[in-house]
Amino acid sequence: MPHIIVTTGGAKTKGREQDAVTLRERVSVSDFESDHFAARLVERLGWAVSDAHEAEQDGAAR
Repeated sequence: MPHIIVTTGGAKTKGREQDAVTLRERVSVSDFESDHFAARLVERLGWAVSDAHEAEQDGAAR
């Protein structure tokens, strides 16, 4: 089944680069038949992208 994955772009953790996963969600074609599902997915994607951005900024500040 397809997955949507949002990760940070290689935040440094203990001297090594490591991508933090902020969203991993399985999706199927039938999910997109529902406008409600699609709207909630976009909302979750927005939160995950925001979380990944904050994690990258925190990692860059260190």
